[in-house]
Amino acid sequence: MKILVVDDERHIKRLFEQRFRREVKSGDIELYFAYSGQEALDFLKDGEASDITLLLSDINMPNMNGLELLKQVRENHTQLMVYMITAYGDEANRKLAIELGADDYIVKPLDFQTLKDKLLSSF
Repeated sequence: MKILVVDDERHIKRLFEQRFRREVKSGDIELYFAYSGQEALDFLKDGEASDITLLLSDINMPNMNGLELLKQVRENHTQLMVYMITAYGDEANRKLAIELGADDYIVKPLDFQTLKDKLLSSF
C-alpha cells in the first residue's frame, strides 16, 4: 500500500516513519510526503504516483487547505481513497469533507494503532 501524507508540519514525516517503521520495513506500506496541497497535486500528476492507494491530508494548511485539495483530488483521481485529518473535530468540516467525497475523517491526536488496523484491514 502506498500512502501520500499531506501536512504543512514537516515533523509529521518523522512521526509517521516511526509509527509505521515495521510496516515500511516489511514492505506492507510505502510512505510519501507532501507539505502543501499544491505539492500533493503535483506529486499525483507524476506517472510514478499513479499507484498511490491512499491520501491522508490535514485540513488546516496555508494557501490550499485540505478541503480544497479534496475537491481537486475527487475531480482528477476518483479511485484514490482520501482520509481527512484535523485537530478540530467540528461537525461542519466533517460534514463538508464527507460531502466532498472523503472516505474517512480522523481527529488528532492520531491513534496510530487504530489507523494501522484500519489501513491494513481495508486494503
